[in-house]
Amino acid sequence: MIEVEVEAGDWTDAIDDVEAVVERAAVAALGEQAGGVVVLLTDDATVRDLNARFRGKDRPTNVLSFPAADMPDTGGPRPLGDIVLAYGVCAGEATAQGKTLTGHLTHLVVHGVLHLLGRDHEDEAEAETMEAEERTILARLGVADPYTLPHDA
Repeated sequence: MIEVEVEAGDWTDAIDDVEAVVERAAVAALGEQAGGVVVLLTDDATVRDLNARFRGKDRPTNVLSFPAADMPDTGGPRPLGDIVLAYGVCAGEATAQGKTLTGHLTHLVVHGVLHLLGRDHEDEAEAETMEAEERTILARLGVADPYTLPHDA
């Protein structure tokens, strides 16, 4: 189950049917994995506050992932966690990198879901593995390789 909460209206102003974009990306990243994900589309101030409280970094960032604590099996889909995205940071990155906001949002949702599934990029080998998985998922969604900027192609 994917739940999308839009807290900042900038998201709905900028992307038609933003909830569907997020759900499509999250479902693609989950693949066969069952589990619930909540995606919050919010503003930079909210993400800055969360980043400061939970990561000790007093600045906004594009996406944060919060894996769910181990929960007892209730027979239904296990909650995997929450993903939070900051509109201003994401929009600024998309513009700076020559990407559409829809494509960038799709990438960041896939990235966040993979974190909830236990993927990481703390070292070079992990980063290469995770980026390859992202590229594969995004290609299936028709999104260009997010790690190749337009002037690199």
